[in-house]
Amino acid sequence: MFTFVSGNLALDFAGTVMGRSTRFEDVLSTPAALADWIVAAGLLDSPPTGDADTLARAVRLREAAYRMALATARGTAFDDGDRGTVNEFAEGVPPSISLRADGTVVRSGDADAALAAVARSAIELLGSRALVKECGRPVCTRLYVDTSRGGSRRWCDMTLCGNRAKSAAFRARHGGP
Repeated sequence: MFTFVSGNLALDFAGTVMGRSTRFEDVLSTPAALADWIVAAGLLDSPPTGDADTLARAVRLREAAYRMALATARGTAFDDGDRGTVNEFAEGVPPSISLRADGTVVRSGDADAALAAVARSAIELLGSRALVKECGRPVCTRLYVDTSRGGSRRWCDMTLCGNRAKSAAFRARHGGP
């Protein structure tokens, strides 16, 4: 259900909206979906409780982080309001982490703690001068960190978008459907 291919937690969070320019499919449409994403992302071991207000705050952070990462990818300045939003969320207490005697890691906290971790991830990324790119597949709006040699990566994920783009190009060259 959730995809983690962007190379950064905040970008994967922003990627919970698919097709921003075409169909805008939001996979975080309920508080329960947000809680499931938090667990799938490895932020907490158990789904946190949340309500419509929790979801609205999460969407506010997600969209601010997305716009800031998009500005980075396009070489434009951050919006001060978006920067303030991300900084505000980053001030929260992140999830607690501890090590059990058997070597397993326990992650606990609430939804706000998980959102603080996402905001901190955004700040670390955007302050690092990492190469953030937009997926080269026209219908995909996912952003990702390009860590390829020479910065030549074109797609968010080879299996998600790369193969589809290459297949479409092959069909176009060879007259296929």
